[in-house]
Amino acid sequence: MNKYSFNLLIVCFSLLLTVNLRADEESFQEVKIQLAKGKGSIYQLLNQVSEQSGYMFIYDSQLIDNDKIVKVPVGEYTLTDAIRLITGNNQINIRTIGNHILLYIPVEAKKNAVSLSLGTTEEDSCFTMEGTLLDHLSGDPIIYGSISVSGNSYGTISNQNGEFKLILPDSLLQSTIKFSHIGYITREIEASLLSGRHIVFYMDQKVIPLQEVVVRAVDPLRTIGEMMDKRRQNYSLEPVYITAFYREGVEYKKNVTLSEAVLKIYKTGFLSSVGSEQVKLLKMRRMTNNDDKDAFVAKIKSSVNSSQLLDLVKNPTDFLLQESQPQYSFAHTDITTIDDRRVYVFSFEQHNRIVEPLFRGELYIDADNYALIKARFEVHPDYVRKTKDMLVLKSSHNLDVIPEKVVYEVEYKLVNNIYYINHIRGDLDFKVRKKNRMFSSNLHMWLEMVNCKIDTLDVKRFPNDERISTHNIFAETRFSYDKDFWGNFNVILPEEKLKEIIQKYNFNQKKY
Repeated sequence: MNKYSFNLLIVCFSLLLTVNLRADEESFQEVKIQLAKGKGSIYQLLNQVSEQSGYMFIYDSQLIDNDKIVKVPVGEYTLTDAIRLITGNNQINIRTIGNHILLYIPVEAKKNAVSLSLGTTEEDSCFTMEGTLLDHLSGDPIIYGSISVSGNSYGTISNQNGEFKLILPDSLLQSTIKFSHIGYITREIEASLLSGRHIVFYMDQKVIPLQEVVVRAVDPLRTIGEMMDKRRQNYSLEPVYITAFYREGVEYKKNVTLSEAVLKIYKTGFLSSVGSEQVKLLKMRRMTNNDDKDAFVAKIKSSVNSSQLLDLVKNPTDFLLQESQPQYSFAHTDITTIDDRRVYVFSFEQHNRIVEPLFRGELYIDADNYALIKARFEVHPDYVRKTKDMLVLKSSHNLDVIPEKVVYEVEYKLVNNIYYINHIRGDLDFKVRKKNRMFSSNLHMWLEMVNCKIDTLDVKRFPNDERISTHNIFAETRFSYDKDFWGNFNVILPEEKLKEIIQKYNFNQKKY
């Protein structure tokens, strides 16, 4: 396997399918709830209400404390009485939206100046919504869930804690916000109901009724071949602008280097090469807290170019290419949904006879139009250490740097009947051991990019002096920190570990 094919790595998620409860035809006011358990957390008691009524709750996490323990008399209640009794708030407003119940106290939407990167003028204002996506049954965070404006190109994703933040122009206040994730029922809520609030949003996993499933053999290789053949119908042939949030980081012991940027990408059609794409740096910020006592410094080279190479539709890797597929075994392992569309799940793994580092993972392909929706793959764990010479370009003679795990994810989103790259994530884990030392330390390097906005009008190539090289070490790019800008741009919220780092060390600690 050459370095070129190795750069094309991807990832996706395989989720369990469970039964979806739905409220009956009674009106909201007529539904009765029997509280059989009178003591527990607010989350546990509201879950009783949810299980009996079929309604799921959306509420401001600053209004309701999930973990607060309360005690209420057991007995039968109306939905309204049960909710107010459990929350202890008689002033709370209750509104049904489909099979969701929105709990809120009216607030005036907070206004913020929008940066020019959102395609607005300086006089325009915006509104913000933020919150957490959780699995209704388990309460676990929904990782990399998609939050977007229906019929519009604005969007973001939830982080590894299920948290998200979306900033939109006021002109979209009456629009519909779509929440989706593979294996879950897609939900749509009016933006004005979410404006200015921090919500907890529970999602139901999607069940595919057995009577609707046509039992037949699905040939993975034939389906993958159809996906490749139908790229012309499913993906853009023309150049577009993508405004993307980009993040990369390096963690070693207690040392962290974190770089974030907003990139404007001249994204050419899938028939063009990755080399025809161009990248313009709009804004950047960087934080580093390297301990001077430890001389080890790790840097990621060509990380932006790597994220471009991860567009599998444009730059297919070996398990998608007919000539290389005999090295793999494929299986149709599941059927799920994304945006209420049926999706085939195909797993693949290199054959046992192959002892060189190839891949294993899953592909998610739309059952009707054969579009590649998501993909996940990793370098096979049994052979990942053999990739050292491919991944480690340069290291000190007294250090041994060994790859432990290499995983990638790619996701596409549908906008106006065309699929565009939406989210890319790459994680590389290494063991670092100094020569003649018994113990090793962990090194984690990652990159992540999310598509925040797509523009299809008046798309032109960038002037030479506005482009950045995608092959350099991105963390060494010179920039000026713009605090006002970062308060008004859609970013992937940092996870708990990154929050601790950011709170301890200012992004603007070093100026370049």
